[in-house]
Amino acid sequence: MDKVVLAYSGGLDTSVAIRWLQEKYNMDVIAVTADVGSERDLQTIKEKALKIGAIKAVVVDAKELFVKYFIFPALQAGAIYEGAYPLATALARPLISKIMVDVAREEGASAVAHGSTGKGNDQVRFDVSVGALAPDLKIIAPVREWRMTRDDEIEYATKHNIPIPITKTSPYSLDVNLWGRSVEAGILEDAWVEPPEDAFLWTVDPRRAPDEPAYVEIEFERGIPIALNGEQLDGVELVGRLNELAGKHGVGRIDTIENRLVGIKSREIYEAPAGVTLHAAHNEMEKMTLTKDQARFKAKVAAEFADMVYNGLWFSALHQDLAAYIASSQRHVSGTIRMKLFKGTAKAVGRQSPKALYDIALATYDRGDQFDHSAAVGFINLWGLQLRTQSRIQWLGQSSDEILRLTAPEAEDK
Repeated sequence: MDKVVLAYSGGLDTSVAIRWLQEKYNMDVIAVTADVGSERDLQTIKEKALKIGAIKAVVVDAKELFVKYFIFPALQAGAIYEGAYPLATALARPLISKIMVDVAREEGASAVAHGSTGKGNDQVRFDVSVGALAPDLKIIAPVREWRMTRDDEIEYATKHNIPIPITKTSPYSLDVNLWGRSVEAGILEDAWVEPPEDAFLWTVDPRRAPDEPAYVEIEFERGIPIALNGEQLDGVELVGRLNELAGKHGVGRIDTIENRLVGIKSREIYEAPAGVTLHAAHNEMEKMTLTKDQARFKAKVAAEFADMVYNGLWFSALHQDLAAYIASSQRHVSGTIRMKLFKGTAKAVGRQSPKALYDIALATYDRGDQFDHSAAVGFINLWGLQLRTQSRIQWLGQSSDEILRLTAPEAEDK
C-alpha cells in the first residue's frame, strides 16, 4: 500500500485527514509533527495520531533549525509583510515542507499531505515548497478537496470516534510557533469589532501592564541577536525569554487587514512580543551602522524579501539572490540596543556600536564640534543650482504667488 506523509498538528483538520486519507486514497498515513515552538504536548499529539489510525507518528524538534535558517535571516532582512506581520506562520511552512520531504524519502512515501484550506496562503507555501524540493511527490490537500464545513468536520470526527480539541462553540483558528501566534475566524472576521481579550494569550492588555517599564539590552552581531542584558544565549532561548518579558508589558499585539496571496483581504490578529521587539531593535542598530543610501535600498530589499516569504518562494533563486545582498548589508550591524518596554510599546532608548557611523564630534552643537561649517556654503550653492537654473529659464517674471499655484494645479480656477 502506498504511503502518504501528513503534516500533523493534532487539530481538527489534520485529525480528520488521517481517516479521510485512508478512506479516499487507500493510503497508509505517516503523521509528522514539526516542533517549531508551538508549546503543545507533543507526546499526546503523537499518541493521538496513532490512535486515529496513522501507521507511524514522527515528532521532529525543529526549533533550532527554525531560528537559525528562518527567523534570524528574516530578522536580518527586516522582513515585515505590509508593515505589520512578522511572518511567523509563513516562515515555518517551508521548514515543515522540508521535514515532510525528508520523512517521505526515508519512509518511501509517494505523497505528502497538509491541512490547508483552498482559500488561504498556506496551501501555496506547502505546495510550492514541496514542488521545489521533490517535484516527484504527489501533494494532497484534504481540506481543499473535501469541501467540508467546520460543523461537517466535527460531525465526521464524532462519527468515526476521532478525538478533537474543539467544539462548535470554540471561536478561533490558531497557528502558533516560536516567532508568533496567529488568530483567525469567529468574531474577528468582523473588521469593525475590536479583538476581545480572549483572542490574546501571550500579551497582557497594555492598560493592565506594569506601571514601571522594563529595560532590556539586546546585543547584535552581524544583525543577529546574541545576548540579552549581557548574557549570551542561543537563539531559541533568546526568543523565548523576549516573548515572555515583552508579553508581560503588552508588547506585540497586531491587528491588521492583510492582502492574501490568493487575492482576498483578511483581518488578521497576531501576537509577536519577541518579533516586534527584535525588529525594532534591529532597525535601530541599522540606523547606527548603515549609510543613508544603504538604509534606503535595504528597505526596498526588506519589502521584497517579506513578499517572497509570504508568497511561498523560500526555495527560489530570488531568495538566494536577496540573501546574498542581505548578508553583505549586515557586515557591520553589530552592537547593543537598549529597549524600553512599556504599556504595549517597545522603544529604543540607547544605542552603541563599535561600527557606528554616528559620530558625536560631527553631531554635537556643543564644544568639540568638528563639523566644517564653512563647507556648507559651497554645498548649498551646488545643491540649489538646478532650482536656480529652472527659475532663471522657466519661471522668469512670475510672481511667488504664480509659482506657488504651479505646485497645486488642482486649486486653479476652473
